[in-house]
Amino acid sequence: MNEEQIRKLLVEISEGKTPIEDAVSSLRDLPFKDLGYARVDHHRELRCGFPEVIFCQGKEPSDITGIAASILENSPLLLGTRADEKAFEAILAASDLAEYHKRARCVTVRKEEPPVREGEILLISAGTIDIPVAEEARVTAEIMGHTVKPVYDAGVAGLHRLLSETRKIREADCIIAVAGMEGALAGVVGGLSDVPVIAVPTSGGYGANLGGITPLLTMLSSCAAGVAVVNIDNGFGAGFMAALISRKHQRD
Repeated sequence: MNEEQIRKLLVEISEGKTPIEDAVSSLRDLPFKDLGYARVDHHRELRCGFPEVIFCQGKEPSDITGIAASILENSPLLLGTRADEKAFEAILAASDLAEYHKRARCVTVRKEEPPVREGEILLISAGTIDIPVAEEARVTAEIMGHTVKPVYDAGVAGLHRLLSETRKIREADCIIAVAGMEGALAGVVGGLSDVPVIAVPTSGGYGANLGGITPLLTMLSSCAAGVAVVNIDNGFGAGFMAALISRKHQRD
């Protein structure tokens, strides 16, 4: 149950349209519902602006179905990350509106479309190998109601490819830069932009990439101001953060 639904319930109680007993029943599972194997946080949307997200990797399909069904009892939106085909089928068992974003390894459910929010997010990936992580960021930000403009394969090895997108960089309200190898992209983008840049190191690269440690350290050591870094391959975290930044921009 989100903030709008709670306000509606209070109005219905005050107008006598909803009996107190029914209201108590609808609020019974707040702030969380204990399924035995999971405690589903139904207050997450009230606190953080979006329902609890299911990290599907390592979970039993039956558990995913139960968690998804519980979330969808209280919210019209659902996001599952690190999802394979089995996870998709598990969420599909909870809602026939489930959509699988294979490259992003995400599943979304939209019982209704999220409210369209102002603020444009620019999503840049250094190489084609980084696209799955970038897609996770895109799917995350879009289900939160934000417009995302992707620019893929614009790494610094061919700097002219990135510089050709300078206008988009200057017009964006927030930028996500996704890169493996040595991770230089984020620092370069940070030097071209006056808005927050969220850097995402990826595990793509040759041996000295060290599974993403090398680009992580490069991004953390960037001399460009305004660059913040999330964990290795954490497209979800970047997409969520970009959405929050853009949402704050809308409030202002």
